[in-house]
Amino acid sequence: MIFFARMSLFIASLNSGSNGNCYYIGNADEAVLIDAGLSCTETEKRMLKLGFSMKTVKAIFVSHEHTDHVKGLSTLANKYHLPVYITPDTAKGIHLIRHLANPFRANEPVQVGALVVLPFSKMHDAADPHSFLISHGGVTVGVFTDIGSACKQVIKHFSQCHAAFLEANYDADMLEKGQYPLHLKKRISSNKGHLSNSQALDLFLRHRPGYMTHLLLSHLSKDNNDPIRVKELFSPHAGETEIIIASRFVPTGVYQVSLPGDARASNKDQKPVQISLFG
Repeated sequence: MIFFARMSLFIASLNSGSNGNCYYIGNADEAVLIDAGLSCTETEKRMLKLGFSMKTVKAIFVSHEHTDHVKGLSTLANKYHLPVYITPDTAKGIHLIRHLANPFRANEPVQVGALVVLPFSKMHDAADPHSFLISHGGVTVGVFTDIGSACKQVIKHFSQCHAAFLEANYDADMLEKGQYPLHLKKRISSNKGHLSNSQALDLFLRHRPGYMTHLLLSHLSKDNNDPIRVKELFSPHAGETEIIIASRFVPTGVYQVSLPGDARASNKDQKPVQISLFG
């Protein structure tokens, strides 16, 4: 059992990749999931492994309609009666009980308990794709995956983050020399596709704030990337930022994100959170 400051955010990737995406961000009492690309059963198993309870999850936010982001959405939301924040265009074709669907608009914050979730538009080949900032007590975490380019919106919001899930989908050489057909290579590398390792590194080097403590590199391609190569690319430039590779097979550990100098609080402010540090 480990004790954490109540004003912290706790973050973890339950899974990250084309086989399913689901990210947990929460305070000591409540949390949101960004996307639900795992089955309901697998989501429950991984939450339990990390020491989390589904009772803390108060809402699911959906970035876009691709299967690896919504595969478990309906079952999970219906079972736990969770509100699903989703745009009308994204919701088309996804079976949801109507009263669980809550529309959101870009740049309009959504309050979920003490958490504030800010959606913003991004570049991706989907109907109405969005990324998200989640804030609590002055701490901000961003989820930046499935983006074809680091546009002004991405740069603006990335530069505000104490921690971020950032896509590093493909290595350009591996993609070029790989077995994918040309049309798929062009789609992946287009400005509505995915972010390459070098594009992600450029964003990190140019726009990370000095107070960023954690960077979870996410949505790595199984065929066109290598976790070791990604870690070796980022580590020499990490400074005080911890670099974590989000796996497509197992959850990451749970990471505590706090304001500088506020990593731990006094005993009266602490609440126990049991975590697994190893995916």
